[in-house]
Parts: sequence; structure tokens; C-alpha cells
Amino acid sequence: MNQRGYERKYLQEFVYGGIDGAVTTFAVVSGVVGASLSPSIALILGFANLFGDGFSMAMSNYLSNISEEELKKKRDHTAKKKALATFFSFVAIGFIPLLSFVLALIVKSSFLVKNQFAFSLILTAMAFLFVGWLKGDIVGKSKTKSAFETLLIGGIAAAVAYSTGYLIKGLIG
Repeated sequence: MNQRGYERKYLQEFVYGGIDGAVTTFAVVSGVVGASLSPSIALILGFANLFGDGFSMAMSNYLSNISEEELKKKRDHTAKKKALATFFSFVAIGFIPLLSFVLALIVKSSFLVKNQFAFSLILTAMAFLFVGWLKGDIVGKSKTKSAFETLLIGGIAAAVAYSTGYLIKGLIG
């Protein structure tokens, strides 16, 4: 199988896992920042989301593929490979929103600490653009349109999470 065929075989898992990993992790970070909670809360909830939701998505993907294969009476190891592709994509791309928070703990730079959410926002936006661009490239559609479509979806999800954190903080704080 050529490189292009391999890319297409797991494209759905890469795109779905990567976008959801970045969206949900950045949504957690945005909600924490919107509620004015500490960066340590962003890290704790972010990593809990990263691995808990990543595992959940991978298992859901696996069970969905197994069910589909059983309906087709075709058993192979594709379901396991697709589940792993979903998990690794979710964790790899989903880690990006946490990167500036992790670096702020390690580097101890006041500039980084003050701007960790801004860096998270920029890095996550770049991740959305990359995943969207890659999707567009592989399926032969407009890479630019695909990239900005993915960025828009992620941006809306982050705005909803930030607003939710901000509103809930106002209700209970």
C-alpha cells in the first residue's frame, strides 16, 4: 500500500481524534481560565480529560468498529488499529493546549506564566489549522478551507467553554 493509501486508511481516526483531543482539552483549559481558577487546575483537569476522554474515544471507536465488522461477518484487526490511531491522535494533538502550562511549571518564566493561556490559544489554533490542512490535502479538497473550517469549530467550542466557566464563576463566586 502506498503512503497515500495508508494516510487515507486512518484519516478519519486521525482527524476525529486530533480535533476532539484539541477541542476538549482546550475547552477544559478555557473553562478554567474563564472561571479564573489556577493554572494547576487547568493541568489537572486537562490531563484527566486528555487520557480519560482519549481512552473513552478509543474504546468507543473499537466497539463501534467491532459491531460493524460483526454485522458484516468480517473479523480482522482493523478495529484495534483504528482505536489506537484515535487514542494516539487524541493524546498527541490534545496535549498541545496543555503544553504552555507544562512549560510554565518547568521553565518558571514569569512571562510564560502570565501568558500561558495566550500561548495555549495560539498553539491550539495552529494545531487546528494543521489537522484541517492535512485533512484537506489527503482528501483532495481545499486545504485552506478545511484548515479554517477546523479552526472555526475549535474556536466556537473554546468560546462556549470559556463563557460557561465565566458564567458559572459569576453564579457561585
